[in-house]
Amino acid sequence: MTYERSFTAAVFIATSLDGFIARPDGDIDWLTDRGAQAGDMGYQAFMDGIDTIVTGRATYEKVLTFGAEQWPYDGKHVAVLSTRMDADADDRVTVHRDMDRLVRDLTGRGSKSVYADGGQVVQSFLRAGLLDEITITTVPILLGAGLPLFGTLGRDVELTHRSTDVFGGGFVQTTYTVRK
Repeated sequence: MTYERSFTAAVFIATSLDGFIARPDGDIDWLTDRGAQAGDMGYQAFMDGIDTIVTGRATYEKVLTFGAEQWPYDGKHVAVLSTRMDADADDRVTVHRDMDRLVRDLTGRGSKSVYADGGQVVQSFLRAGLLDEITITTVPILLGAGLPLFGTLGRDVELTHRSTDVFGGGFVQTTYTVRK
């Protein structure tokens, strides 16, 4: 399906060297314990250009574990793509049950730059042809098991390499443009 949309969508995410975004139980201690070694890695500049965050329920719930005073999305519209989360669970977010309604709502709001966050959301955006840019920071650790960033996509997704940077602690960040 081709969507008419007002926005571009990008991913800015970290994975283990073996491609996992979290341990099987959702824990990201392997990332947070090492993150200070690498510094900001361009995250704040990325977020400064974002007006909307789309996340899945699991990623939204992980953000809540950072503490009520640690809500990282002040001043941005936050949409949660979930079939199970209560629509009125949090007045800071809008819950959408499917991609069609999400895209219509974001376009209706005039969203310009969307951050797609979380494994399931990234996979959904890729399958729907909605991603324009992917930035992956690879953390020098092998987890052996966990929640993968990528799953079955149903087709090849062609990428064009834009840049690769190396940060402290051996973090390697690569940005790609998704070819249409």
